Formats: sequence, structure tokens, C-alpha cells
Amino acid sequence: MNSQTYIITGPTASGKSDFAHALARKLSGVIINCDSVQLYRGVETIAASPFAGRPLGPDIDGVPYKLFSILDLSTQISVGDYLNLARSEYNAATSAGRPVVFVGGTGFYINAILNGVSPMPDISDAVRRRAREMVAHDIVAARALLPADFKFSDAQRVSRGLEVYLQTGRHITEFQAMPRIGAVAPYAKRILICPPRDVLRDRIARRAETMLATDALAEGRAILASNWDPRRAIGADQVCKYLRGTVDRDTAIAEWITRTNQYAKRQRTWFRTQFAADVELDHVPTDADVGVILEKV
Repeated sequence: MNSQTYIITGPTASGKSDFAHALARKLSGVIINCDSVQLYRGVETIAASPFAGRPLGPDIDGVPYKLFSILDLSTQISVGDYLNLARSEYNAATSAGRPVVFVGGTGFYINAILNGVSPMPDISDAVRRRAREMVAHDIVAARALLPADFKFSDAQRVSRGLEVYLQTGRHITEFQAMPRIGAVAPYAKRILICPPRDVLRDRIARRAETMLATDALAEGRAILASNWDPRRAIGADQVCKYLRGTVDRDTAIAEWITRTNQYAKRQRTWFRTQFAADVELDHVPTDADVGVILEKV
């Protein structure tokens, strides 16, 4: 068991990023991203990245940050791709004797770090492009090729299921039923930060206003200039609607807040059913909580 590996997670706006920084600084550790949107460069404010409002770089205040803002908006990766990146950074940090702090709120990334993933086939670039084109131009036909028990939650998930089918002739659910492999840190100490709902609602509302008043509009313009689907990130979709003129500013902010609160609720459900925390904080953490956590884990 590696007692120097931690996973810090919690609902959006819970304060987990600041706490992860404080913990990593205390331990002289390395932070590795577990947020699917914070992987992308150019949406730092919308993604509530630690690099929002600051120059991109390898560290913040001497703490190394890995897998933040590393992908162009034109790039798509699978959870398996992410796991390979995370494993590489994890191995490099532990080989150098550095503690590792994973931080983020993307459940399937955290699950992959702890439990691995089902084996998936390699997908050719041609098949990947064909799947994306089908999803973009004929979503009904794309869904018709997928099994009845497939979860049609978003366009990216449909595209992933479709490309596996087009590549192999087998449904992705067959591969997902196989034993998981490749866990990176199955024995990491699990820390959950979960403040009360009213506290989160207030922080979410204030954060949306601040984001739109700073760099979110510039990021929205960059999204519109790329082929990145703004529906992949809460906030991006609302900012892009505002820039297109389909909603006014107040409506964009209200929808952004509503969607973020809905996401926080889904995250809470996932933590309650899928994440067995070693320690849970029921408030927005402060630097003083670092010592408390280290004593408990």
C-alpha cells in the first residue's frame, strides 16, 4: 500500500482544488488532474481550472501540476487514453520519491485510477472520423446501431459506442462487461470534500458571475472557432449561446447555475454509491484541515 498517494474529490465548487494544492505543498507532492474538462487548453476559466487567470506552466507556487491544459480543443481522448497519461505521470512522480495527489470530480476517471478499465479495442483514425460524422449528421442512424441497454447520455458517449461497433462489429457493452485492468493507484487514500448543498449553491452562483466577468467570453469565442462541442462542458454551452445571441446574459448565467447545481447533485449520488471515502470533510476546507486529514489517513 502506498500511503503517499491521495485522491481528493467532491462536488464542483467544493474547494477541492485549493485543498489539494495545500496538501501537495505540505507533502512536497505532485498534483495529477482527474477532471475531464481541465485537460483542455483554452477553457481554464469555464473549467474552474487551477490555472484560471494565471499563466500556464508546469507548477503553481512550486507544486508540480500534471495533465492540466495539455490538449487542444480539437482533440478527443477516451478514458483509456487518460489512464495511460495518468499512469505515466504517476510512475514518474513515485519513481522520483514524490507523493501524488490526484484531484478532480470526474467519476469515470477516478474509477479508472482506482479500479482500472475494461479492455477496449484500438480504433483507427478513419473509423473515429466516421463515427463523429454519423453522430453529427445522423444521430438517429447512429443510435440504431447501438444496443438497447446502451446509455445515451451525451454525444461523446454515443460516438465512442459507435466507433467500437464500426471497428469490431461488437457492441461496447460486451467489452465493458470484461474484467477491469490497469488500475493506477488502487490503494490511494480517498478524501471526499462534500459541503452542505446551500453552501455549494452559493459558491456556484458567485463563481458563474465571476467567470463570465473575466475570461469565459474569450474562451467561448475560442470554442466557437474550433470544432469542440460546447455541450461537453457546463458553462461552455451557456457562454456560446450568449455569444451567438440566442440567450441574453442573465439567462445564460441562470442556466449555467442551474446546470452546475444539477451536476453537483449527480456527483453527490456517484460519491454516495461508488466512492468509499477514507475521510470526508463536510465543509469547504482550509489549510488547517491538511493536518487533520494527515492524522486520519
